[in-house]
Amino acid sequence: MEYQNNDYKYFMQDTGSLYFGARYSYQEIMEDETANFKFKSIIEHYIAKDTDLSTALESHLYYMTPEQFSYRTYKQLKARVKISVLEEKTSVFGKKKTGYRTRVVHLEELAGWNLAQKKKMGLVIQELMISKLALMAFSV
Repeated sequence: MEYQNNDYKYFMQDTGSLYFGARYSYQEIMEDETANFKFKSIIEHYIAKDTDLSTALESHLYYMTPEQFSYRTYKQLKARVKISVLEEKTSVFGKKKTGYRTRVVHLEELAGWNLAQKKKMGLVIQELMISKLALMAFSV
């Protein structure tokens, strides 16, 4: 079962964003030599104020509320989250089928949904995306 957990533990980047797999815990990011140093500093100085480092990104983002200090930190970083939601589709033959649809949402939208809405949607957090420009402008 461990291989499935590792499928969502990754760090990637392109010209505009950093991408973190949602199964990473903050401690694992801190220990990863390839993870962005400035983001690790932000975790250490800001996110760790209200979040235990053993917490996985998916859990933290799922339960995050606008009142948390880490929410305001991520908002400054222009964070977006890749999610999957359960939806019912109808085929051309009229047969109903249930499956997941993946989309990217801004952190404000995700934190605006209450827990009951997230459960009803069958929400699954897949990835955290951070703007490199916002990261560069962030003062640690």
